[in-house]
Amino acid sequence: MIVYDVKCSAGHRFEAMLKTMDSPTPDCTCGEPTRRMITRVNRGNAASAGRSRDEMPNTWRGIGNGNRDLEEKYPELGGDRRPVIAHEGKFEARPVRAGDAGSDALARAAFGPAPSSDAATTAQNSGGSR
Repeated sequence: MIVYDVKCSAGHRFEAMLKTMDSPTPDCTCGEPTRRMITRVNRGNAASAGRSRDEMPNTWRGIGNGNRDLEEKYPELGGDRRPVIAHEGKFEARPVRAGDAGSDALARAAFGPAPSSDAATTAQNSGGSR
């Protein structure tokens, strides 16, 4: 659908949504014939595409040596950076993070026991010693 500005011969202005640009312009509610108006074009306040690749910082010094002031400017970036293990259901209010008390038991319950180094060594030795 295309939105057009329309004006009737009596001076009434309104917007009309037309299916295609070839669709007939609707008549005004007063019954007068209408014509499409030229809509103004906005040229100012255009969004910037940003700096070019050549102007972008590409070194540690160019990005402020990993400046932590970003955490002050954007508080959502700060805080605990440990991976979240569980965050849904009963853990929604207080997510479980790696290293929390009980996180190992939760990971074992969810993913099964971690392979031990003895089992991995036994598997390697049994397959390659024949």
